[in-house]
Amino acid sequence: MKNFTLYFLAALTLCLSACKERTTGPTATQASEPAMTRPADFVSITDVIPDAILEIRYYSTYNFVGTRIDGYLQPTALLTRQAADSLRRVSDELKSMGYRIKIYDAYRPQCAVDHFVRWGKDLEDTLMRACFYPQVSKADLFRLGYIAEQSGHSRGSTVDLTLFDMHTGKEVDMGGTFDWFGHESHPDCGGTPETGLYRKNDTLTATQFANRMTLRNAMLHHGFKPYDCEWWHFTLKNEPYPDTYFDFPVQEP
Repeated sequence: MKNFTLYFLAALTLCLSACKERTTGPTATQASEPAMTRPADFVSITDVIPDAILEIRYYSTYNFVGTRIDGYLQPTALLTRQAADSLRRVSDELKSMGYRIKIYDAYRPQCAVDHFVRWGKDLEDTLMRACFYPQVSKADLFRLGYIAEQSGHSRGSTVDLTLFDMHTGKEVDMGGTFDWFGHESHPDCGGTPETGLYRKNDTLTATQFANRMTLRNAMLHHGFKPYDCEWWHFTLKNEPYPDTYFDFPVQEP
């Protein structure tokens, strides 16, 4: 990532403040108790897509908190059956283009979101700032929408992913990393996602923007909708649990 001037960062604040994190559900004061029981239609992604690559960041210590996140008991990824089947079709399309999908996160229990909230309120804990939010004050993470009381991931039909190039044996260069807190993560950084047109800038190359569009187009083609603040984040349009936030742990069914 290139370092931006203070002037440019200030200008980005207005854009960043429009991001409402990862949920379209009720506010914390409206929310009901999270569902603790895993429905039968939640499946392991690798049971549906055997060659999906998993790098479950919240099971590891390489994430913006710097420790394993509550509720991640195994390094696996779960989705509702509907979302997993749609993701399989995405994977089939991308494989025809020479790519595999790599998953960073899928279903996320409410206790993990609560862990993020506790971490966000501890302003002294900046262990991973250099890796994930060097240009943003931790005190602003709630206001800018990077941390929130609920996440669409907890409804079970949202996935964070990227592309893996089968020819090079490496992740595809997207011009930014998963969970980077900054405008560089926005899908419209460097171009217009709706048209796929690149806009010359000092953040993304034309190739990096095109790589993001390859992932985005495949996801939209098979029933997912994007998130305005994260190029890696997609939710099934017709998700089966649009109003339910689950809290069972991440482990194999």
